[in-house]
Amino acid sequence: MGTMWVEVVTPERKVVGRECTMVSVRALDGEIGILPGHIPLVTVIVPGVLRIKDEQGEQRIALSAGFLEVGADHKVIILAETAELSSEIDVERARRAKTRAEERLAQKGNPEIDFVRNEMALRKAIARIRAVDRDE
Repeated sequence: MGTMWVEVVTPERKVVGRECTMVSVRALDGEIGILPGHIPLVTVIVPGVLRIKDEQGEQRIALSAGFLEVGADHKVIILAETAELSSEIDVERARRAKTRAEERLAQKGNPEIDFVRNEMALRKAIARIRAVDRDE
């Protein structure tokens, strides 16, 4: 199996730039996997866990919404609002954020609650937890 180049970029920094054998990420219509030689593609990604695999194992990154592009050169570029390496995540803080978002979402009918914003907060918290805790 060959390798390909993957880059993960946010407005603040380049989070990852390296060779890998597979990239797996959550798109609007479900989980997609990219292998070396994949055809060109542009898709929207949703908050979730990016998995970058190589012969040594798997690197996990919590992503917010963004875009994934596989270029004609088979290079994979992921542009996201935020991207956090599992080693950077405070999992207890993410669990508290998940609980807060769930509590707010349970208050259906409350005009002071922004349900879309809380749904996104919940998805980001879940992605952070899953990036760290493989059992989640």
